[in-house]
Amino acid sequence: MTDGRAYLEAQGVQEALSEAVSTCLRDRPVNALAYIAGLIAAKAGTPALPPPTADYLSTVGNTPMVQLKKMLPEGCKAKAVYVKLEMQNPGGSIKDRIAKNMLEEAEKAGKLKPGMTVVEGTSGNTGIGLAMACAAKGYKCIIMMPQVPPMFERYIIARQFGAEVILTAPAKGFGGLLGAFKALIDSDPSKYFGANQFYNGNNPAAHYAATGPEIWSQTSGEIDVFIHGVGTGGTIGGAGKYLKEKKPSVKIVAIEPSNSRVHVGEQPDGPHSIVGIGAGVKTHFLGADEIPLEEPFVNPAVVDEWAHCSSADAIVYAAKACQEEGMMVGPSAGAALKVACDLTLKDEYAGKTIVVVQPSHGIRYVNHPMWAAVKKEATAALPAPPNMDKECPDVLWKSSDYTPE
Repeated sequence: MTDGRAYLEAQGVQEALSEAVSTCLRDRPVNALAYIAGLIAAKAGTPALPPPTADYLSTVGNTPMVQLKKMLPEGCKAKAVYVKLEMQNPGGSIKDRIAKNMLEEAEKAGKLKPGMTVVEGTSGNTGIGLAMACAAKGYKCIIMMPQVPPMFERYIIARQFGAEVILTAPAKGFGGLLGAFKALIDSDPSKYFGANQFYNGNNPAAHYAATGPEIWSQTSGEIDVFIHGVGTGGTIGGAGKYLKEKKPSVKIVAIEPSNSRVHVGEQPDGPHSIVGIGAGVKTHFLGADEIPLEEPFVNPAVVDEWAHCSSADAIVYAAKACQEEGMMVGPSAGAALKVACDLTLKDEYAGKTIVVVQPSHGIRYVNHPMWAAVKKEATAALPAPPNMDKECPDVLWKSSDYTPE
């Protein structure tokens, strides 16, 4: 035994273990054993990284999860609030998961064949995910989205992937978008495959197969509350179903914009700026009046609570996440973080573990009102053409001196 201890000490094992345990006690990760294993692997020069892959789309999923620290309100009673960073998918959002799954399942079923064109109607992120996946797989792609300024980044990214983009009349809303989508698909079913995320069961199936299990594993089954905004209803329909099967006490909280609470029986009251959720109509997966047995993910009852958030609060909390946590999120994540912070103050959530999804990176919303102030500042800071006077001072601008009008 003495020789064994001497050997381990000579190899630096005991020192590495001691350091790893101390670091683990300081950081207190959800999965302590996996955390220590990673620290030891890094110390040995063999960090646990995934092996090379020949399939780009295999990098979809397995996104990291981090714990909120600074932006939680004073008086927080929850045990922890975790955020799943879906912007780390290769196309930049949680929609990469459903794009990959809808295409692959359609291929298996013979509905999508070489030479066909994939079509989708979307508020943006699914369109980008499909444009990326189609580029990787070799399909042509047509993306339909409303002609509104916040679609700017989605438009140029989809085009950069090689997709055609068709813009629909925003005044006709979700119904107009789906109408244009259906008209194109019906014009030649042998040529066009409609992904149809709003009704395609392979949307929630992707979250049932991967997103839910990842959350369960990353929290070591300690999750008590799952919070997410409702776009198609697919994430909650799939991940929520999985989590409740594993732990029936898990509470699913779905979010709508405050002026578009259609799932609780209210009428939409004007536009909102929480892009990606609150289309103004009940979703197929969470709003159906009847639950067909052949559609396992159509289940409004999976939602335990319908919460809401205003456009203004979504922007405030997106900014808080960025400036207090270093986490650049979009408006729907801001809404989810606002709801999560509110829940942590309630007695019923004392000691509970809460999980929130960050659907996409905040850089994707530069034409959104959440960026308006800093864009105005940047326009003043960076005149066109620039000052090319060689006699001017070395420093021409300091953001700390800027006073908004």
